[in-house]
Amino acid sequence: MSSSDRDNLKIFAGSSTRELAAGICAHLGLPQGLGAVVRFPDGETMVKVDEDVRGRDVYVVLSTCEPVNDNLMELLVFIDCLRRASAKRITAVIPYYGYARQDRKDEGRVPITAKLVANLIVAAGVDRVLCMDLHAAQIQGFFDIPVDHLSAAPVLADYFLQIRPTLGDIVVVSPDVGNVKVANMFANVLQCDLAIIDKRRQSGSKVVVKNLIGEVEGRTVLLFDDMISTAGTVCEAAKLVVERGATDVIAACTHPVLVGLAMQRLLDSPVSKVVVADTIPCGARTKPLESKLVVLSVATLIGEAIHRIHHDQSISALFRHGAGAKR
Repeated sequence: MSSSDRDNLKIFAGSSTRELAAGICAHLGLPQGLGAVVRFPDGETMVKVDEDVRGRDVYVVLSTCEPVNDNLMELLVFIDCLRRASAKRITAVIPYYGYARQDRKDEGRVPITAKLVANLIVAAGVDRVLCMDLHAAQIQGFFDIPVDHLSAAPVLADYFLQIRPTLGDIVVVSPDVGNVKVANMFANVLQCDLAIIDKRRQSGSKVVVKNLIGEVEGRTVLLFDDMISTAGTVCEAAKLVVERGATDVIAACTHPVLVGLAMQRLLDSPVSKVVVADTIPCGARTKPLESKLVVLSVATLIGEAIHRIHHDQSISALFRHGAGAKR
């Protein structure tokens, strides 16, 4: 980074993503922005920025992960703080976008909370949003400001290409029909076959029927998804492919939400390795799963995107030679 960039570009870390923000700053050769987040005894959040941001290009790195509402409120307060401090441009870097699964009305009298959150972020005064692997790609359209949608696919793909010789004969399996495009993308990058698990519910008895389309016998199965939440889907898929003769199962995702019984399910499952990105901090909460967990950093990818945005360069060029974002 030039001395001009050091003066004009500022990156601040929210409470949920301090390590990721530190990695981004290290990649860019910038000091992390000075600021403090204070939680009052009554639960209120206050943000104080401890350096001049007037006329600067400012980025706030904050995942709205658990506790979702606290982190979301912190992001809104951070944006308001920077706007009132006269920052020239404010970009919200949201590696994990909470409420993304509430993106449509799938039954009567329910909200579209992903759109509400977008409205709140825009109303707070942000100029641009940078997200990673949104659960539903159409959330980009919920904002009336520019949204750059990154994918962790290049980071995950590079890892599997590096260990490819140790995996033997591999096949990428989509754990459900809705994830076929993403699984097919990884199958193309890794130059291997694709298989699909079709889960259907019989209307009469409501028994889940699982069909495997493709061949997994004698192969290492790679299961890719955008997130692992309760791990029910991925563990069911792992059991099915092992029943069909798979020799090993590796699960991979961008967002390690890992709530409820997720970690115990993964420990008890045939999954030998869980590969995740650091869009949500793991740390102490994933200690029970550390024997199977591999955490890959997306700091360099996000840092490069920030560099390109700051210099008015193309973001899509990052994905021309690899896997792109979900469409």
